[in-house]
Amino acid sequence: MATRKYEQRLRAAGAEETRQRILAAVDERLRAAPSEPVSVDRVAKQAGVARSTVYLVFGSRSGLLGAYTDHVFERAGFERLVENVALPDSRERMVDGLRIGTEIFAADRDVFRALYSMSSLDPDAVGGAIEGWEERRTAGLAAIAARLDKAGLLRPGVTAKQAADQLWIYTSFDVFDLLFTGRGMSVEETSGAIIDMAVRSLLADPS
Repeated sequence: MATRKYEQRLRAAGAEETRQRILAAVDERLRAAPSEPVSVDRVAKQAGVARSTVYLVFGSRSGLLGAYTDHVFERAGFERLVENVALPDSRERMVDGLRIGTEIFAADRDVFRALYSMSSLDPDAVGGAIEGWEERRTAGLAAIAARLDKAGLLRPGVTAKQAADQLWIYTSFDVFDLLFTGRGMSVEETSGAIIDMAVRSLLADPS
């Protein structure tokens, strides 16, 4: 029985190592040629596995790219946004969430740029994965806006829906990249600019 469990652990460890090697190959392909569609054949060759192994592990090309998208968000620190939900102060939660979101995009800017571009150019493969993350972002921002509204922190005339819509704009990858890449700002300057816009436009007391 002990021998069988040991063999099972070895197989599980080998399967995970193969999975990580394939994801690393996708990473290398996106960084080397961000404008080219990701080819399963090239990924398999880069990872040193058979093409059939990629399909065995991920099911399909879209499954592979969906898993890779999840991997990138998790690697960049999405868990920090999950922890942000527990902050009791609504204003602090908004500000901290804006800062963390900026740092997540900055952690892998080139890969995020490729993924968001591919979601439009290759919707069947990447669009669904990015859409899923965008839905989570939208829901999280609606919750933040609702808490700000309930705490009486929003500017007069600004509804929770309007606040959520503005936060959705401020936390988008495109706004981040316009400042970070387009304006050449540092991560700190980018998050500072986004936080300043949100505070001034949404909160009754921006001080």
